[in-house]
Amino acid sequence: MTIKWKTDENSRRTHVHKTGAVSWLTFAPLEKEEAWLEHYFSTREGGVSEGWLSSMNLSFTQEPDEQGEKNVRENFCRFAEGCGFSMDDVVMSDQTHTTNVVHVTDADKGRGWSRDKDWKDVDGFITDTPGVILSTFYADCVPLFFADPVHKAIGLSHSGWKGTVGQIGRITLEKMNAAFGTQPEDVIVVIGPSICVDCYEVSEDVAGHFPAECLIAKGGGKYQLDLWKANELILLKAGIRQEHLMTPDICTACNMDFLYSHRASGGRRGNLGAFLGIRKD
Repeated sequence: MTIKWKTDENSRRTHVHKTGAVSWLTFAPLEKEEAWLEHYFSTREGGVSEGWLSSMNLSFTQEPDEQGEKNVRENFCRFAEGCGFSMDDVVMSDQTHTTNVVHVTDADKGRGWSRDKDWKDVDGFITDTPGVILSTFYADCVPLFFADPVHKAIGLSHSGWKGTVGQIGRITLEKMNAAFGTQPEDVIVVIGPSICVDCYEVSEDVAGHFPAECLIAKGGGKYQLDLWKANELILLKAGIRQEHLMTPDICTACNMDFLYSHRASGGRRGNLGAFLGIRKD
């Protein structure tokens, strides 16, 4: 598999791992916190889904029939086993491009996996409970990983263009502050793999929500939108230090054979998963 990177090898901070056929990504700033933190971002590799969903599809809605559900459950099991965590510890989102961020604990383990989610319109999570694995899902939208090493607290949020307009990154930090005393200047943030500015064309109805520095005008009412820059600006304004913020070095749409991309595939795609948890003592 040839990966198209946005940076050269010496400055790359996204790392590829593999166990058998299963591969996943990790990020250098969070790897430095591995004594108390675990994190994983899936790829297309190592699953059992077929055709345009091949192969590590982590979306039940993209495979809604009985066999599809079996495929997706097997994919989750293979991915969790490869990375070394238990699906029984996972809490799953119900993403609808909101800015709703939920505080979860041990009581929420297994929601979306071994029992019903019992919630709607959830695009982000926060926790300070060891052993809980937060999970959110992607196919071009922006994953936001938050790690507070002072209070040993974490957040994980899904930021598409609507979530970015609503500043879900700032909201996640405010939720962490209220729940755990988190201070933005202490927080490490990774903006994960997602669609790059070169691949994301939008019309004026979307572009009008963003500052000029996040747009490249193409004429005819079309623009290239830089969601990476937009989220970076929001996070810096919210108090994240530049040296604590990692921007992406890999684009989903540039790598649709390795990562799922809604835009590049014309909607024929599965879902990637982001997973973040605090290790048990």
